[in-house]
Amino acid sequence: MGQPIEIKCFPDRHFWHAGYGKALLAENAALQQTVGELRAEIARLKGVAARPAIKPSGMEQKTEPKAVSCVRKHGTKERKTARLVIHEERMITAAVPAGSRFKGYEDFVVQDLVVRPHVVRIRRERWVTPEGLPVLAPMPAGVAGHFGPELRRFVLLQYHQGQVTVPRLVTQLRALGIAISKRQVVRLLNAGQSGFLDEARAVLRAGLETAPWVSVDDTGARHRLQNGCCTRLGNDHFAAFATTGSKSRLNFLEVLRAGYDDYVINSEALACMRERGLAGSVMAQLTADPEHHFADEAAWMQHLHRLGIPALTVTPDPVRLATEGAVWSAIKAHGLLPDTVILSDDAGQFAINRHALCWVHAERLVHKLDTFTDRQHAAQQRQRGLIWWFYADLKAYRRDPDPRRRTALRARFDRIFRRRTGFATLDRLLERLHANKEELLVVLDRPDVPLHTNGSERDLRPQVIKRRISGGTRSDQGRDCRDAFLGLLLTCAKLGISFWEFLGHRLGIPGADAPYLPDLVRMRSAAA
Repeated sequence: MGQPIEIKCFPDRHFWHAGYGKALLAENAALQQTVGELRAEIARLKGVAARPAIKPSGMEQKTEPKAVSCVRKHGTKERKTARLVIHEERMITAAVPAGSRFKGYEDFVVQDLVVRPHVVRIRRERWVTPEGLPVLAPMPAGVAGHFGPELRRFVLLQYHQGQVTVPRLVTQLRALGIAISKRQVVRLLNAGQSGFLDEARAVLRAGLETAPWVSVDDTGARHRLQNGCCTRLGNDHFAAFATTGSKSRLNFLEVLRAGYDDYVINSEALACMRERGLAGSVMAQLTADPEHHFADEAAWMQHLHRLGIPALTVTPDPVRLATEGAVWSAIKAHGLLPDTVILSDDAGQFAINRHALCWVHAERLVHKLDTFTDRQHAAQQRQRGLIWWFYADLKAYRRDPDPRRRTALRARFDRIFRRRTGFATLDRLLERLHANKEELLVVLDRPDVPLHTNGSERDLRPQVIKRRISGGTRSDQGRDCRDAFLGLLLTCAKLGISFWEFLGHRLGIPGADAPYLPDLVRMRSAAA
């Protein structure tokens, strides 16, 4: 049996007033939404086709100013081939009649690619000293096992940038005449990559030390046959990825610490613990103890056990809250996130330090709202129009900040999100968005901060493609290499560096050149 329905009767028209009308409208909207949900569930159980997927709203693209076509005034367009290095020149003669005059050459540039196996037999001298000791000449630099640096570069490029799976990569190499197994390809991808891992960690530290803002997002990731989470951090100059077991705030803080292992108790830690609701008695214990710095997790947990904090059976967990505060203070102690704004899609674990919210995700809530009457649909579209108009003005303010417009935009935000449309669900949503006013209007004080997290979602697409194609990783080494190389690949793209050249330089291939990425990240952040 369903729940009883309360019936309101109004025998006298004088009893009808605005209060009853609003109550009935809200109740009617709630009932219509319930009916719609039940119909959708019945259709799903009957195997009827589901409701069509809602297309993206397109607010970001449609609020961009129209591009003005520019006419080139001086010179002609530079040919793309002008920047190419010529490796070979061929002279083509022409059959001409006697008496013809030579008028020079007409150049025609042809680009080609040479892909072929190159097998080298290394003959190392063997000697025996007068004392009877064997001496063997050393291996040349860049040779790892039975495969040279060019082959290693090709494998890394195909796997990480080309999204080629290991079985297809093995088939490809064998078709080219390379005698190689699947195990050997996996070893080329994961073994001996400490230099790349260190540089990826240094890129993250350089970004968190100097970036005025970072956008964050995450997506699902599989590791050791378990569901996990891959978090992306970055901005216009760098990108970094880290796969953890869950989306918790503590795991996000572990990513932000960029490889540092220590724990610190100071004013930053106490402020974080107080904000998260840790009991005052526990905070007093941590403050009164003379030891405030701990080298690693083992030392920190030993300290908590000595104070008896894990024995407390209260909610929320005091160990987790104390650990979050100690990790956050360690992040600040190492000079990370000095005055950095964290831009996210309103996921709870990202609400740390100074926080900004994505307008595209905020508007998406209104765009995807279910409507059941023409009146509700009209109210939804009217509200979307107001939001789009306001968003376009925020983008104009970001391009040309004007302090006089700041107050006007704040007041306009209140008028838009405090409106009452008569659509109860929409009104509750507007109240929720208005509660996020300060996080949505960070751009008024910091025009350098973007209004959306499109960059984060775009950077996560290679990880999503890799997950769909290859599933997950089986070893910690494979997980770390996948995250590190994806971060290095996207950082090279943001800095305008060829990933092919980067791999060649790091693998010691003559002629390849690429700067140290962390230094370039710091330089670009300082220039911005």
